[in-house]
Amino acid sequence: MENKSENLEQTPPFCKTDVVCSTGVVNEYLNFLENKKHSLGNFGFDANFIPDIAFDFQKSIIEKSILKGRIAVFADTGLGKTLIQLSIAKNIINHTNKKVLILTPLAVAFQFILEAEKLGIDDIEYSKNGVHTKKIVVCNYERLHYFNEKDFVGVILDESSILKNFNGAIKQKITSFIKKIPYRFLSTATPSPNDYIELGTSSEALGYLGYTDMLSKFFKNNKGSVEVRNAGCEYYLKPHAEKDFWKWVSQWAISIRKPSDLGFSDERYKLPNLIENSHIVANENPLAINGQTQLFNFPAVNFFEIKAETRNTIEQRCQKAVDCANNHNTSVYWVNLNDEAKIIRSLDEKCVEVKGSMNIDKKEEILMAFSKGEISKLITKTSITAFGLNWQHCNHTTYFPTYSYEQYYQAIRRFWRFGQKNDVFVDLILSDGQTRIMESLQVKKEKANDMFTKLSENVNSIYEIQKREFTQDIIKPKF
Repeated sequence: MENKSENLEQTPPFCKTDVVCSTGVVNEYLNFLENKKHSLGNFGFDANFIPDIAFDFQKSIIEKSILKGRIAVFADTGLGKTLIQLSIAKNIINHTNKKVLILTPLAVAFQFILEAEKLGIDDIEYSKNGVHTKKIVVCNYERLHYFNEKDFVGVILDESSILKNFNGAIKQKITSFIKKIPYRFLSTATPSPNDYIELGTSSEALGYLGYTDMLSKFFKNNKGSVEVRNAGCEYYLKPHAEKDFWKWVSQWAISIRKPSDLGFSDERYKLPNLIENSHIVANENPLAINGQTQLFNFPAVNFFEIKAETRNTIEQRCQKAVDCANNHNTSVYWVNLNDEAKIIRSLDEKCVEVKGSMNIDKKEEILMAFSKGEISKLITKTSITAFGLNWQHCNHTTYFPTYSYEQYYQAIRRFWRFGQKNDVFVDLILSDGQTRIMESLQVKKEKANDMFTKLSENVNSIYEIQKREFTQDIIKPKF
C-alpha cells in the first residue's frame, strides 16, 4: 500500500512563479479591459489664461474645454471660435511648456495670426513645410504630412467637419495623428446635419466611445447588424435610447448657436436678415426617357436624370447667376462643375476663380485677396472654400443647389454670420427639373435644426445644474 504522506511530500510545492505568471495574465487582462473602456472623465486642468476681451459665454467655453482636456465645440459661425481655440492653446502651453498644433482649412491660418495679435499672443507661427520654432503652430490640413505628432502635446482641429471632404489617405493621417496627442479639441460650426453618424467619428477621435460602438449602442438599422457602409442612410436612433444618446454627447461636446444656448445674453449677437431668392430657369431641352422626349419637364429623379438636367441648363443658369451678381459690387459664385466656372468667367470679366487644380499657395493667395477686398467677384466650390473663412465684407452670393445641406449652410455662413452689418442676399439658381433638390434641402434643414436643438437643450441642462450649485447660499452651522 502506497504511503499517501510520501506522495504528498513528493508533490512539488506551489511555485511563486505561478503567482507571478497568473498575476501577469490578470494584469494584462485588466489593462485590456481598461483600454476598452470609454472614459468620460476629465483629461485636463483648471484654466490659467482667460483673455479680457472674451465675452462671458466664450470664457465659459474656454474654462470647460480646458478642464475636459478632450472636447468638441460645436459653435455657430461668428461666435469667436478662433479666440476660443487660441485661448485653449495658450492654456496648454502655460501648463505644459510644450507645443500645440492648430489645423485649419485653406486660407484660414492668417486669421489665427491676426486674432493672436489682438490677444497679445506672439508665440505663434504659420508653418507651410513642417519647420516651426514657436509654441503655437498653425498649418493647413493638406500640409499635415510635414509634421510629427511627437512634437506636440495638444492639437486643435478647426472646422473639423471638413474631414469628410478629404480622401481616405489624408483623413487617415489626420485621425492617426490626433489619437496620439494627449490634449485634443475639435471645433466646427455644426456637425453634419445629414445624420448623427459624424458625432460618432468625433467621439472616437477624442478617445471616447468608438464609432461602431456608438452605432450598436444607440442606433438600429433595417438589417439588424452593425455595418458602417451607408450608415448615414440606413441607421436611425432608437426611440428609447434618444435621451441617453444626447446625455452621452453632452458629456464630451458643447453646442451653441447663440449665447443664450448656454444661459447668456444674446444682446450683442443678432444676425441680419437672410434673404433667399429662388430663380428657376426653363430647360429648353426636355429629358428623353426610354428614347421618348417628354412633353413636360418632370423633376429629375435618378442620378442620370439629374446630371442631364444640370448639363442641359448650364448656360441659362450661369447667365442668371451673372445677372444677379451684377446688381452687387461684391459677390461669390458657388459652382459645382468646371464648365459652370468657365461660362461665368466668360460672362463676368471681374471674377477670379479658385480651382482645385491650383497649388495650395495659389489658392491661398486668391482667397486672401478676396478677403482683403482686392478682388470683387470670386468663383469657387464648396469643397474648397466653404469652411472657416470670414467674408463679412460681402453680402451677396449665387448658389447652384445640390443635395448637400451642410455645404449650402457653410457657404452662406461665410457672409451671414455675427459681425455682418448688412442683410445677406442669396440667389439660388436651378432649373424647373431640379425642384426636388430644394424639397430635400428643406427636409435636411429641419433635421439639422432639430439635432442642434436637442444637443443644445442637453448642454443647457448641464449648465443650469452647475449654475444652481454655484449660486446656492452657503448654510453656516450654528455654534
